[in-house]
Amino acid sequence: MTSLRNFLEAQNFHRIPLKKLNTGHYHLQLKINNCIGDFILDTGASTSCIGFESIDHFKLLSEESDIKAAGAGALDMETKIAKNNHLNIGGSEIPNIDIILFDLSHVNGALQQVDEKSVHGILGADLLKKLRAVIDYGRNCFYIK
Repeated sequence: MTSLRNFLEAQNFHRIPLKKLNTGHYHLQLKINNCIGDFILDTGASTSCIGFESIDHFKLLSEESDIKAAGAGALDMETKIAKNNHLNIGGSEIPNIDIILFDLSHVNGALQQVDEKSVHGILGADLLKKLRAVIDYGRNCFYIK
């Protein structure tokens, strides 16, 4: 029987290791505009996002946005948008992506309470779908095309 890894790699998927955090979330690194950042993989987040405090880190040009963000314990949060950015992860690239920017202090506060490092953002379902992601929870990794 073929393993999931062998099957996906034969289909030109790239394997990305994930680190399980004390919160149960998965941590990974990726590049936005050639700048490395720490992210949480969150399949429940419909849209990927970056915290306001990381705008300069990723060389983002932010614009006003009418979009309101909501998440666990937070509603109607103000957002901005950064258009035409470049994502690179595990050899896969997505050019010209728009990224939502908002206050991640509630996320990072929760991470700090369990002695985890802060993150720059969240990799959500929008980009996971574009990357054709397959998550292997048993092996703490995911595969992207």
